[in-house]
This record gives sequence, C-alpha cells and structure tokens, in this order.
Amino acid sequence: MLGVDQALLRVKGAARVYFRLKPYLTTAALAFLIFFFAFHALTGERGILMSRTRDEVLADRQAELKRLQAERASLETRAHYLRDQSLSADLLEERAHVLLGFVDPKDYVIREIPGPG
Repeated sequence: MLGVDQALLRVKGAARVYFRLKPYLTTAALAFLIFFFAFHALTGERGILMSRTRDEVLADRQAELKRLQAERASLETRAHYLRDQSLSADLLEERAHVLLGFVDPKDYVIREIPGPG
C-alpha cells in the first residue's frame, strides 16, 4: 500500500499536470466540437453525403402520392355515382354482385379454373 506521503505526492503531480494543460483544454474542447459537427454535417442522417438517398426517397414518395391521388379520384367518382342524386344502375348492379353475390338472370357467368402454379 502507498503511504500517505506518496499519495499526496501523486495528487500534487496530477495538479501540476492539470495546471500545465489548463490553457489548452478550451482549445481542445472547441476543436472537438468543430470536428463533431463537421463529421455529422457530412455523414449524418441529414448530411451532405446523404442527399442522394433523400432524393431517392423523395421521388418514391412523390410517385406514391400521385398513385394515391389517382386512386382517391377514382373512389370519389365511384362514390359520386352511388349517391341518390346520380345513381348509376350499372355500378349498383356491380356492387350488388360483388358484395351480395346477386346476378341478373340474363347474365352469362363464365367460371375459370385456376391453373397450376
């Protein structure tokens, strides 16, 4: 075990090192912060190097938005024809066939046998 004198000398030695390095600590901390932010500005999730990935994701989402807008317009048109003011007999018959299984006696029903695969 260390004696009390030896422990006190070690503390004094550490204090000397601290006082010797104290003027450089601020500079080292600022240099670290500059490096940290520069690194993340380049390689981070929203960094300069990730702009191509962001552009690809944006293009995919814009294509999906256009598809969804077209689907919504189609559904709105179909819903318009199902309202009382503009009831379409063909659309009503189609929906009754799909939902309830009703078929007009004059309709021809062609059944397909699913092939292998």
